Amino acid sequence: MLQEILFNKLLIVPVCAWCVAQVLKVIVDSVQKKRLDLSQLVNMGGMPSAHSALVCALATSAAIIYGLNSGIFAIAIILAGIVMYDATGVRQEVGTQSTIINRMLDELFKGRPTLFEQRLRELIGHTHLEVAAGAALGILFAWLLT
Repeated sequence: MLQEILFNKLLIVPVCAWCVAQVLKVIVDSVQKKRLDLSQLVNMGGMPSAHSALVCALATSAAIIYGLNSGIFAIAIILAGIVMYDATGVRQEVGTQSTIINRMLDELFKGRPTLFEQRLRELIGHTHLEVAAGAALGILFAWLLT
């Protein structure tokens, strides 16, 4: 059973693409900020989109293994579309709203920081470029490993 899981390319290739994307996020962030921040390994947002890498590797692997006419590919490509739309749409908008709310609270409680200490996470979603980079990474990864 464990051997079946370890050799299931439809599972392993997307998970590996996600891991590579998360490591790349740390590298990109470290270069931009000139300091190492390992929290990027588990944070949402950033370059490239690990979620996009995962679902595109899944869809591409499904296409290679089962064909473009398969139900598995159809499910995977629809899932990929939803995930990438959500990353640039809903989650990006939530990040923008968090930034605005944080600024409003900073202004409201200026000089009294102890009244409001919790801040909302601002980097939740992705830009279109981050999603495209993640998608390209996932597709490339699947082509190389499937």
